[in-house]
Amino acid sequence: MFGFFEKRVAPYPIEEPHLPPKDFMAFVWDGTRGLRGHVVAMAALSAAIAVYEALLFAVLGHVVDWLSSVSPAALWAERRTELIGITVLLLGSVALVALQTSVKHQVLAINFPLRLRWNFHRLMLGQSMAFYADEFAGRITTKIMQTALAVRDMIFTTTDVVIGMGVYLVTILALLAGFDVRLLAPFVLWMVAYGLACWYFVPRLGKVGKAQADARSAMTGRITDAYTNIATVKLFSHTRRESEFARAAMDAFKLTGYAQMRLVSQFEIVNHILVVGMILGACGTALWLWSLGQVGAGAVAAVTAMTLRVSGHAHWVMWEMTTLFESVGTIQDGINTLTRPRAVVDAPDAKPLQVTQGEVKFEDATFAYGNNGRPVIDQLNLTIRPGEKIGLIGRSGAGKSTLVNLLLRFHDVRSGRVLIDGQDIAHVTQDSLRRSIGMVTQDTSLLHRSMRDNILYGRPDASEEDLQAAAQRAEASEFIATLSDLQGRTGYEAHVGERGVKLSGGQRQRVAIARVMLKDAPILLLDEATSALDSEVEAAIQQSLDGLMQGKTVIAIAHRLSTIAAMDRLIVLDAGRIIEEGTHAQLLAQGGVYARLWGHQSGGFLGETDEEESSALMPG
Repeated sequence: MFGFFEKRVAPYPIEEPHLPPKDFMAFVWDGTRGLRGHVVAMAALSAAIAVYEALLFAVLGHVVDWLSSVSPAALWAERRTELIGITVLLLGSVALVALQTSVKHQVLAINFPLRLRWNFHRLMLGQSMAFYADEFAGRITTKIMQTALAVRDMIFTTTDVVIGMGVYLVTILALLAGFDVRLLAPFVLWMVAYGLACWYFVPRLGKVGKAQADARSAMTGRITDAYTNIATVKLFSHTRRESEFARAAMDAFKLTGYAQMRLVSQFEIVNHILVVGMILGACGTALWLWSLGQVGAGAVAAVTAMTLRVSGHAHWVMWEMTTLFESVGTIQDGINTLTRPRAVVDAPDAKPLQVTQGEVKFEDATFAYGNNGRPVIDQLNLTIRPGEKIGLIGRSGAGKSTLVNLLLRFHDVRSGRVLIDGQDIAHVTQDSLRRSIGMVTQDTSLLHRSMRDNILYGRPDASEEDLQAAAQRAEASEFIATLSDLQGRTGYEAHVGERGVKLSGGQRQRVAIARVMLKDAPILLLDEATSALDSEVEAAIQQSLDGLMQGKTVIAIAHRLSTIAAMDRLIVLDAGRIIEEGTHAQLLAQGGVYARLWGHQSGGFLGETDEEESSALMPG
């Protein structure tokens, strides 16, 4: 039976992820997309169960009256029909509860948050690089996980408390009126007082719940940041500093927790006072009416049972309301992140990129970080011919990496265009664009998966033969054969740790090179591609890179000028503009900035002194 209900909802919808609305209630309602029929069914079943439960108290009253008016020997004979009806009623409630539980727990409890997380995760994967520069990875993960649960819990609480408890109280009031209208007074007074208490405490719990959610996210972000950068923490002996940094966030979280628990304690005390008043008032009124002979013993028994049951519900509702507003705070904390529009999106008419030759062109391209920042790329014009190999040179901040990022469309140009084979990259799909470009960076990060998975990331459908050939060409096969992990996996099956921390910088870079070799894209970007390799390995791998570059359009960035001196053309950048271009020999003959840098470097790196001098030499 459970399996049937578990399959009623697909937890991973195939449609494209959609951006939820920013309005709070609209956000929550949007979260029920694809589940609304089941949510309505759960609410209807909860209401039916509430009616059933309330009716049991009326039945109890009638049974007490029967016991006081009928002899034990005659009970079955005189009340057989009623007793059978009560039995059927109770058995029917079992089926009702089983159905409601199956809808709630089997259909919704797991699938509801999974659907939301699936949508949120895909939305976040589509965010721009600028988005990730502004957010902690740990905070994003926390918001995805907790917001999904909070939306589900809010729907469940609303169904149980607002609908279930609301129907329950209305039914009880109707039953009490059937005994004697005067029995309503204590319950109505309690409901008004309880409503006022909720009106006072619940909004305050909501505010402190949001503050606590913010503090929890900040605490999680700080702790995750320390783990992510653990090598830096240890290198500078800052474990104590990081502990104190995390402790400050924990203290902030602790204070919000104390504030919340103060309100909860106050609410619980007030709630208990109100419950005691209701019990005394309701039971006292019932006994008074019984003493006057205006209600029977059954009414007194029913009122007493109802009162005790409602008092228990009052405590339950209090905790549910507390949980509800914790959920409200968590959702409010997540909305700003999870509803942020993507900065870089495919145009409505975007088509797959068709790379036929590999020409790359920047036309009056201008770009700046932030809304009012100075241009990092300033009206730049550059054409890279099909199959041409160029090297980008310039001091830090000259715009080299930004130019590459614009080609990858990690950012959109402010003005101008970037074209590949005459196609404006703003009007092609991002996936097709990046499938056509291979890149090796100086800061290579690997996924915490097997070595095989990391290399196959370049081309998931590659054969085993192609995989191993790429590893051999990248001079990586030898060290891969020696790998092992704590689970006993070895070689290509060994996992490499988060961001590839189990490998040296040179090993990670060789894996990155193998990945790009396997991808074999028509446009190749090399950003300090061999910076983490020792001279011997670099020399061995350079031949493979030379082979990889054949027939491709190549853009290479390197501070070590000797690694790009053989390129077809060298481009010297400063402040986002081209100040020199030509072959290595031509630029040396000009005796300009490049020649001076080459002289200072003597085949080495572009150091700080060189950068400062080049900056002074370059026109402002």
